[in-house]
Formats: sequence, structure tokens, C-alpha cells
Amino acid sequence: MAATVFHQALATLQSNCYLGVSGLSQENGNASFRLISKGVKLDINLLGRRTYCSRKRTFSIIEASTSQTTIFGSVSSPSNGATSDSGKKSSEAALILIRHGESMWNEKNLFTGCVDVPLTKKGVEEAIEAGKRISSIPVDIIYTSALIRAQMTAMLVMTEHRRKKVPIILHNESEQAKAWSQIFSEDTHKQCIPVVTAWQLNERMYGELQGLNKQETAERYGKEQVHEWRRSYDTPPPNGESLETCAERAVAYFTDHIEPQLLCGKNVMIAAHGNSLRSIIMYLDELTSQEVISLELSTGIPMLYIFKEGKFIRRGSPVAPNEAGVYAYTKVCGFFRDHHLKGIR
Repeated sequence: MAATVFHQALATLQSNCYLGVSGLSQENGNASFRLISKGVKLDINLLGRRTYCSRKRTFSIIEASTSQTTIFGSVSSPSNGATSDSGKKSSEAALILIRHGESMWNEKNLFTGCVDVPLTKKGVEEAIEAGKRISSIPVDIIYTSALIRAQMTAMLVMTEHRRKKVPIILHNESEQAKAWSQIFSEDTHKQCIPVVTAWQLNERMYGELQGLNKQETAERYGKEQVHEWRRSYDTPPPNGESLETCAERAVAYFTDHIEPQLLCGKNVMIAAHGNSLRSIIMYLDELTSQEVISLELSTGIPMLYIFKEGKFIRRGSPVAPNEAGVYAYTKVCGFFRDHHLKGIR
């Protein structure tokens, strides 16, 4: 009986893209995952071993215990943010990456890192302009960091989208937060886009450099030392993160939570930060540690990838009217130069 219920639930999860790596067990031991869809909640306990390979995109589940079903009377968003009206698998999906617009500490030339600083007026304008660039590209789910400058950027971008769906930040931090933020209209729910916030997409933590002026820091410690802290792959600033450490958490989150959405044909937008996005691009384009340290990302300029047949195809930056689109470049190797997008679907 347990096996039958489990396989039925698993089929439902896979067909609606509710199954992500985060819902599976650890290498050994017990775990569970929850599905909330169309008034039904399934709590399923998993036992045994699982395997997952992000590049081959395969996974396996060995065993399941008994499960329990409870009926709900309300319309509720899935815990992983998937929308109920776009669960069909597709042969391809869009992935949009956007570095947040200019922040108030960008303007002051201060090391920001994980300090939660809002956008400037220019940053707001950059986000709105980014929205115009991607207004024709479908978006089914949005991921942002836990920092306000990335969240502001995501929200402002969607004000320009042609589909006029409303981005709704999911609050899964507690059972009360989930209950209080439920949507009880199915029609309204269909006109919303879930926004998932994740600290793993935060900017690199700059440690004792946070809040310091970049120019004054270079004068104090020397330009070469500060350059190494900022641009090396594995050398962190004092009590901070290296790009390597930032990449470990950002890429792990991408493969565990975001890539499964793309596999199911969901169109995804990520609004995040220079170093977390550099880390993800390193994974998407299979860059080396030497190539990624020369990668520069402009604020407020979107980059489009198409996920097709298990591969990420870089399409460059959607171009606004009468304006060239350049998102990122390397000073040494010449990657990402002047990639213009033609024929956005």
C-alpha cells in the first residue's frame, strides 16, 4: 500500500515540477516532503538512499514509508514556489539572470557584501529598464537573494512585463507565515508569479571590509592586496568569503532548487548579485577559476539563457530600443562581448 501511494504521489510531483532535490532524503536516513495542490496535502516519508547528478540530471529514490492525506479547503502555493498553471513539461525554458540595480553603497563606493542596502534612484531606473528588455519573455517563477536590493530589482522588473502578473514573495519561514499569506482565489492565484527568496543567492560576504570605502581601503592595505581580495578565486578578505566559497552555496542552490524547475519547462528569472551570479555563470558556461575571476557584470542588465535538451545556451542581453546590450565581459579572454539577442520568443 505504501509503495502504491508513494509512486502515485511521485508521479504527481514530477508532472507538476514539485519535486526538487531539497525534497529528497540525505545520503542515508529519513526525510519527508510535502505537496499542497488543489486542496490536497500529501506528507510522504522517504527512507534509504537517493542519488542526483546535476549535469546528467538524473535521480533515484529507493524506498518510501506509509503516507497520509489531508483535505484542505483553500488554494495555496506549493512550498517550492511552482505555479499550478504551468506544470507541463516543455522542450525548452528561459533563464534570465539580472544583477540588482545600483545600490546606495555602490554609489558611495563602499564594500557592501551582505549588508542589506536599498537601491538608489538610478538603481530603480536600471531595474525598470531591465523590465522593458525582458517584457516579452515569459516568467513562471522568480528567485532572489534575501537582500532588499535584489528583491526591489525583481519587483520593479515585473512592473514592465506584458503579462501583468503580480510577483508574490512566498513566506515559508513558519507555519503561521504560510497560513497568513495564503491566496483563497484560484483566479487570483493564476495571475501571480511566486517569488522565492534564498540567502544562498546573497552577495559574497566581505567580512571586515563591509562598510569600508574601496579607495581608502586600497590606500590602507595596498592596491595589490585589495585586488586579490576582490578578484582572486580562493583568497577571502579578513573574516569573509572567497568567490570559491560563495560559488559553493550559490551553485548548490541552483542545481538543487532552480535547475529542476527548468527541467520541467518553467521559465525562471534570478535577481541576485555580482558574485553569486558570476558563480552561476561559471557553472552554466563551464568556466575555469581563472576565467571567472575576470568576469564583470553590469548592474541592471539582464542576461538570457535558453535551457534545451539538458544544455544551457547563452543568448546574450535582450536589447532595449536604440541601445546596445552588453551584460558581461572578461578583460583577458573576451567572453560575453556584445552578445545581442535577436528574435526573443
